[in-house]
Amino acid sequence: MVHHGHDHGYKRLFSHPVMIADLLRGYVKDPWVEQLDLQTLERMNASYVRSDLRERADDMVWRVRWRDEKTFMYVYLLLEFQSTSERFMALRILNYLALLYEDLSQRNELTASGLLPGVLPVVLYQGTKPWRAPQEVAELIAQVPGGLEAYQPKLGYLLLEANQPGQPRSSAQHNLVEALFSLEQSREPADIERILARLIDWLTLAEQRELRRSFTVWIKEVLLPTRVPGVNFEQLSDIKEVQSMLAERVKEWTETWKEQGLAQGLEQGRREGEALLLLRLIERRFGVEAQKAYEAKVQAANAETLILWFERGLDVGTVEEIFS
Repeated sequence: MVHHGHDHGYKRLFSHPVMIADLLRGYVKDPWVEQLDLQTLERMNASYVRSDLRERADDMVWRVRWRDEKTFMYVYLLLEFQSTSERFMALRILNYLALLYEDLSQRNELTASGLLPGVLPVVLYQGTKPWRAPQEVAELIAQVPGGLEAYQPKLGYLLLEANQPGQPRSSAQHNLVEALFSLEQSREPADIERILARLIDWLTLAEQRELRRSFTVWIKEVLLPTRVPGVNFEQLSDIKEVQSMLAERVKEWTETWKEQGLAQGLEQGRREGEALLLLRLIERRFGVEAQKAYEAKVQAANAETLILWFERGLDVGTVEEIFS
């Protein structure tokens, strides 16, 4: 199952060098990244890549210079849009890297000492089910004890799962790839609206106009139709307009919940009404399990505490933060 809007949107987003820079900065935890001059990132055009690689339309090859050196390292970014993990991905990566290396050697794109340059293979996976495939090609090969293993290929890849909340967070203050992943993982309009506010802050410069457009298109064509069904976002031309519209909706929904809750609350007494309202909010934002887990705590609290918790509940990212 492949969502064409999705892959097209991601391809557009990751054809901006600043996204690749944030991916390297935020998600590769190794010291060598600090040696790169990220200003020099450039995408290798399709004609550069051999015809057997060119079919791989969802892959991108980027190169970036090492600081203080004339040589490059390469990033092979493979966008994976299947809804489940591909068991033999490590083998595919081995294959693509071999082709890329062959290409680089034919073009004599070698280091000063005549060696092949380093390549970082990255698999960016959008499926909702967690990735289960081996991340090392050696795990796909039968182990024969007694020395044969010395002749088997070893190759891993960096896996990034856009849709999985357990994803290692970027350590940077603001990281566009992390914002994208947070949008993928968001389920509530209030959460989306909060992330959009950050993006608007970060994408204000004139040279970011194209990237801002790419985000806007992806948000309204791919993200929002699944999160806020039945609303037409087509007429919105900028991320700021999308954010304002969502903020309005969030306000309307909150009012509706409040009215429904208070109408019942008047019949049941104020504290019970507030408890009911808070439980409804928890269920709407964090699901039935969360509601069950905190029901006893909510029922035991007084009216003032319930109001405080309710107001927190509108903004926080996790149910635990309401009660912390």
